[in-house]
Amino acid sequence: MKKYILSIDQGTTSSRAILFSKDGSIEAMSQVELQLIYPHQGWVEADPLEIWISVVNVVNEVLIKGNITWKDIDSIGITNQRETSIVWDKKTGKPIYNAIIWQSRQSSEICGKFDSKKLIIHEKTGLLINPYFSASKIRFILDNVKGAQKKAEDGELLFGTIETWLIYKMTNGKHHYTDTTNASRTMLFNIHTLSWDKELLEIFNIPSKMLPEVKPCNFDFGAATYFDKRVHILGVAGDQHASLFGHNCFNVGECKNTYGTGCFMLMNTGDKPVISNNGLLTTIAWDLNGKVTYALEGSVFIGGAAIQWLRDGLNAIKTAPDSDECACRVSSSDGVYVVPAFVGLGAPYWDDDVRGSMFGITRSTTRSHIVRATLESIAYQSKDVFELMEKESGYQIPSLQVDGGATGSKVLMQFQSDILQIDIKKPMCLEQTALGVAYIAGLKSGFWKNLDEIKCCHKYKEIYNPKISKEDAEHLCDGWEIAVKATREFKFR
Repeated sequence: MKKYILSIDQGTTSSRAILFSKDGSIEAMSQVELQLIYPHQGWVEADPLEIWISVVNVVNEVLIKGNITWKDIDSIGITNQRETSIVWDKKTGKPIYNAIIWQSRQSSEICGKFDSKKLIIHEKTGLLINPYFSASKIRFILDNVKGAQKKAEDGELLFGTIETWLIYKMTNGKHHYTDTTNASRTMLFNIHTLSWDKELLEIFNIPSKMLPEVKPCNFDFGAATYFDKRVHILGVAGDQHASLFGHNCFNVGECKNTYGTGCFMLMNTGDKPVISNNGLLTTIAWDLNGKVTYALEGSVFIGGAAIQWLRDGLNAIKTAPDSDECACRVSSSDGVYVVPAFVGLGAPYWDDDVRGSMFGITRSTTRSHIVRATLESIAYQSKDVFELMEKESGYQIPSLQVDGGATGSKVLMQFQSDILQIDIKKPMCLEQTALGVAYIAGLKSGFWKNLDEIKCCHKYKEIYNPKISKEDAEHLCDGWEIAVKATREFKFR
């Protein structure tokens, strides 16, 4: 009887369920969009119950689409938007506040209070003090929900990032687990000792009773009894870690970039963490069978979200795919630069206060120039991360593996190849995040015997080669650097 791995990919703006066959191909997929909540400028939240209901819906729908039943499912893998934080009542299972999304800057003031601890935090976690990570989000919830701190101290509240919330719901409240990749993004987890750090918990005044038990990525996280008690959750990893695994970046120095709502570039650095002093993050790539692999990461806050801004904010395009058609009406952006710092700038700048800007507009500037410049801004931001990653790691990256929705833009992918002066490799299966966690679950169950079997599944759909000279690429990048510098210097109040 043919079996499938069910991957649940819970992202920032949508939830997806995907059925994968033994050859790594997609048998069926279901997706539903989520509504984000913006209570104040820079705040981004979501309803945790809506997230859970969306997962239930896509799981049920994908089984219908695949014309299969639960007996056809080998195991489940869960991958998720990282850092997004939920606190819920242990007794009722109800959230006490909205999920605070990774993009949200509402805990910026809290982070400012711990600036004196930045060296300790960086040394232990590989992260920078920033509202991006979970610790300050938890602190915000405990500070702003009446009686929450005492309840947490009394063991009445539970914290989890999205995968923990889904495991808890899918196991009918039996298991409160996370995995090492997601734990490494909380700013509370010591990536050297692989444990919640007592000193960090004391710094943020977060009770350890709230925290989930940390397990390897390939672990039996429990039976998904909400759906079917015969099927177990055997793989869990944060979305970018799962993507790195899906791209088969199993060797030191191999690198991928995901073009989703944000852009996330990760490089495999092997069994020893490489600590960056210039804005990159050190994180756990995966933890399989007790063997930990580390990664360097650079995060771009606004990637595909810039295309959504063109569609929803400016009404410059009707649908996201229209961006390419519009951009192709002109041969270049004609000196126009867009810096989409809508929620600050990520690596290598980590500037929370900066906001978006546009430069080089003339009377002849058209909608097409602005659309093209916005697509190019995604590539420029990724270029900043790429160059720093090569410098910090000491490895020269020969090519870049890519995935994510924005890779559908041929203009963006070609421009990325042009300014990096390397090949950009786009796989047949764009759902590398979901595929990666499917591989992890399948390795645990025996669905795939080893990495060699997985490597046989990896094929490329498109490869983009540089079409401009190195000198022209450097000239374009000089303009971007000037635009970013001017944007950071202008901070309107």
